[in-house]
Amino acid sequence: MPRNPSVSRESPQEALYVSREMNLDRSSEQRDSQPSHAVVPVCEAFRNFNAPVPSTMRAWIFFLLCLAGRALAAPQQEALPDETEVVEETVAEVAEVPVGANPVQVEVGEFDDGAEETEEEVVAENPCQNHHCKHGKVCELDENNTPMCVCQDPTSCPAPIGEFEKVCSNDNKTFDSSCHFFATKCTLEGTKKGHKLHLDYIGPCKYIPPCLDSELTEFPLRMRDWLKNVLVTLYERDEDNNLLTEKQKLRVKKIHENEKRLEAGDHPVELLARDFEKNYNMYIFPVHWQFGQLDQHPIDGYLSHTELAPLRAPLIPMEHCTTRFFETCDLDNDKYIALDEWAGCFGIKEKDIDKDLVI
Repeated sequence: MPRNPSVSRESPQEALYVSREMNLDRSSEQRDSQPSHAVVPVCEAFRNFNAPVPSTMRAWIFFLLCLAGRALAAPQQEALPDETEVVEETVAEVAEVPVGANPVQVEVGEFDDGAEETEEEVVAENPCQNHHCKHGKVCELDENNTPMCVCQDPTSCPAPIGEFEKVCSNDNKTFDSSCHFFATKCTLEGTKKGHKLHLDYIGPCKYIPPCLDSELTEFPLRMRDWLKNVLVTLYERDEDNNLLTEKQKLRVKKIHENEKRLEAGDHPVELLARDFEKNYNMYIFPVHWQFGQLDQHPIDGYLSHTELAPLRAPLIPMEHCTTRFFETCDLDNDKYIALDEWAGCFGIKEKDIDKDLVI
């Protein structure tokens, strides 16, 4: 897809920072959170990836690799909003934890609506220590020394380090950080404006050019190729057997050892289209794999707008067809993307769509 020169790109370092700092609130009906996995080894693997890949392509794959590596928290299953409504993403710090058995998962606990405030059974000297509030709120003690969540004062948020910490809301207003955004949103709780206010994308607000029909057809060609290259890179760097599961490695091994595989590079769309036609089977598993990394809220064979958020929010400033592409995938307009709709968006034939490949 020809990229509009007005659409700026974050550096890989900034993309990594954003990926590690983004955290979605969980909604009041969300399930208990699932363990997350470390993303650093995956990002380091790409930093050492020496294939001759142009900077734009490297940034894209780097972003996907940095998203890989953390299991999804379990937020509420949300429906895709109407075309005029944007996802309720949230962004916050995520603590690093050891790599788990299936680390190649998109960071999603980072994009859910806020969770109900919950108190763990462990008794602490400070009652607020184990009392968790959703993003935009902080814990305070009432007159009975009971912890309660109240809206955070936006002026108490840390000063942003750089431009990459800023976020853009769906009303085209730039906030200094996700903390400032969610603290402001909290003060509007219960109002029509607060209900409609959402985080649109990462970075300061900018002009996002419209996605032309010709550009929309090119987007899945590149993304399909990127997913394949991400898996191959993970396979090559998985020396400690902690980046891919054994089942995933068996699938990727066949792709990696295929002499006809198109190497990573900033290829023209014509070449990508020909390669997909000639080496179609190489792309079946990567498309299923990506669906599995997003489908975690819960694992039900459908993607809600919330589950798509960690992929779309950081991409919108870089790929202006991101939103329109995901909207077109919802063929029945039920505000969820099923596996067959997802695979169809990437050109996978109906006979090759297999839920058992979502591993």
